[in-house]
Amino acid sequence: MNRNCIGNMWLVLVFVVAALGCDSGSETAHEHPTRYTCPMHPQIVRDEPGSCPICGMDLVPMATGDDVPIDSILRPLLKATNKQVISDIPTVRPQTGTRIVTLSVQGKVAYDTRQQVSVSSRVAGRIERVGIRYNFQPVRKGQLLMEIYSPELAAAQRELIYIHQQDNNPALRQGVRQKLRLLGMTDAQIDKVIQSGKPLYRVPVYSPAGGYIVDQSVLASPATEPFAPASGGAALGGMGMNGMGSAPSAPSTPAPQVSKNTAVLIREGQYVNAGEAVFTIYKASSLVADFYLDPALAQEVKRGQKVLYTPLTGATDLQPGFIGLVEPVQRGSDNFAIARMYLRQTTLYPGQLLRAEIPGVKETGAWLPQSAVVGLGASSVIFKKEGAVFKPKHVQTGLRAEGLVHVLDDITGWQVAKSASYLVDSESFIRAPADF
Repeated sequence: MNRNCIGNMWLVLVFVVAALGCDSGSETAHEHPTRYTCPMHPQIVRDEPGSCPICGMDLVPMATGDDVPIDSILRPLLKATNKQVISDIPTVRPQTGTRIVTLSVQGKVAYDTRQQVSVSSRVAGRIERVGIRYNFQPVRKGQLLMEIYSPELAAAQRELIYIHQQDNNPALRQGVRQKLRLLGMTDAQIDKVIQSGKPLYRVPVYSPAGGYIVDQSVLASPATEPFAPASGGAALGGMGMNGMGSAPSAPSTPAPQVSKNTAVLIREGQYVNAGEAVFTIYKASSLVADFYLDPALAQEVKRGQKVLYTPLTGATDLQPGFIGLVEPVQRGSDNFAIARMYLRQTTLYPGQLLRAEIPGVKETGAWLPQSAVVGLGASSVIFKKEGAVFKPKHVQTGLRAEGLVHVLDDITGWQVAKSASYLVDSESFIRAPADF
């Protein structure tokens, strides 16, 4: 009896040991090394604790247990948001074919520099009187501008007086008169010196033409045109991330400013050199209209092209005109172009602000809404729908007009996200392949 009990106990002990061995083997077989991930970016997985390289949060241990295996159909949808986005946002298809667009630009009325007249001092001397008080003051032909005292001119007048009093040689008299003419005196002033027998120590200088006068200090100062975004007009280039594709981040056209009538810097007692330009007179009958363009937009504007323009205030009727000059301009860090239109017999005045519409024709490329394009500085990105996801694609853009963007790449037949800004992750960045 005791032997049977002892045998049974041994059998039970053997079964218990065997059972424990199986459980230990099972636990060992299911043990996995601890891995760490980011709560906000589950695609970040590390073998050691640390911080997320995207948001900086501390990595936490991944859940262990019987994980459900990922279906191969869902695996493509688990990529990072900066590579593709899952969304049911509306899409649009590019518009292709020939399109006539209207480019809206701003500018101002200025003086025609081809018709300017320079007032210079023919002798070195001291300015005794100035008849001009402020820049862009209207003057008429023959109006007194200033009076100059010149020792050289006074000596030449004494020579004239002496020759007329002591010598009756016509050739000598004519020679000294010609000398005074070259020094800036008129025949009337010379005759006055001969009749009075006294030199004119303050020789007047008169305006040679009528118009608006300005001193050289204003013309010598660097002229800059501050830039401002175009209002509802044409623009070029990409848009920044801060704008989220709703408006151009970089300025497209400079905002024109009206010239102010500042006081002249020429003062009584100031010395001038012979041949030094003191004033410049702009003729009021010759004006130009300068319209400021983005450098890339200037490629769409040609000489002789028709323009419809109107003042920003006052009359609203569009008047026709033609572009006479397209000039690239570099002023400091600003780079733009000027489309110049020459005005004749106009009621506009210098400094008046204008708005112009320039028609253009595009025969190639595709057009997308501005909201469908995101600017990344020097490049632009759109979101193409591929299956159930949207993938970013780099595109080359050109003209922006009437709420549309001209895409130079071939995107015919694509389905593009209508509002690309909703697909941009504010904590990430866009990764788009370089090619299609």
